[in-house]
Amino acid sequence: MENLDQININFNAESLFWVNSILSLVMFSVALEIKWSDFNEVFKNPKMILIGIISQYLLLPLITVLLIQFIPIQPSIALGLLLVAVCPGGNISNFFTLLSKGNTALSISLTSIATLVSGFAIPLGFYFWSFLSPITAGLIHEVSVDYIGILKISFLLLFMPLISGMLFSKFFPEITNSISKHLQKTSIAIFAILIIGAFASNFEHFIQLFHIIFWLVLLHNGLTLFLAYNFAKLMGLKRKERKTIAIETGVQNSGIGLVIVFNFFPNLGGMAIIVAWWGIWHLVSGMSLALLFQKMEKTNPNHS
Repeated sequence: MENLDQININFNAESLFWVNSILSLVMFSVALEIKWSDFNEVFKNPKMILIGIISQYLLLPLITVLLIQFIPIQPSIALGLLLVAVCPGGNISNFFTLLSKGNTALSISLTSIATLVSGFAIPLGFYFWSFLSPITAGLIHEVSVDYIGILKISFLLLFMPLISGMLFSKFFPEITNSISKHLQKTSIAIFAILIIGAFASNFEHFIQLFHIIFWLVLLHNGLTLFLAYNFAKLMGLKRKERKTIAIETGVQNSGIGLVIVFNFFPNLGGMAIIVAWWGIWHLVSGMSLALLFQKMEKTNPNHS
């Protein structure tokens, strides 16, 4: 097998600047849609929020650590899985929850909280879980990870744009209503194009190892969705909330993960490949699960 721990990502400084800048714009545009009232769900249903946070920040990384212990994979691929596991939930999870007839208010609250704290949660979680796993601990020492740098860039590219967007929305509601949808769609489209372009130069490595990457991500994501749903069930939540917790835990904002890879791990091709494919696959699995849940509601609507 090709050694992905020694593959450089072909990504120049100019491209990196534009990816970072557009990500900030994406986060700003996302924040325009987050209302302070969205957090009311936290105070109304603290138990559901707590279960969602535990599932997102403890269950998912724990599943990942256990998985990479039992499957023989290269350290850079394992590190990529851990990075995905500490990223916040993706905003499209709100759409999947709505489609599945889940608790949309809970979904929005969990996504908002996860996105808001991601500037701190990503570097701290990545530091903790990567050192906890023997598979990745050695590689972390070899590449000398700049955790302060990750904290800084997470703060600048995630936290600051989010706070700025929420404040802008609060004080300029009319402007926000007129630009938010267009700005979000445009910025996400540009961001996606930049990421695809950056990844295209390493596409031959992805094709060569597709059969491994495909099944690994399928297993990782599948376990996450299954265990998150049953964890919520074990905690006594009703089906509507169980669906929400499963989707929130299994649909990650891997675009943020790719930006971190491009900034801090350009020599670890395995990380980029696994994070990029995860970002594609969770859209497939999230939509499929949402449609399955929707069908379950139609066939057995009274089941709790």
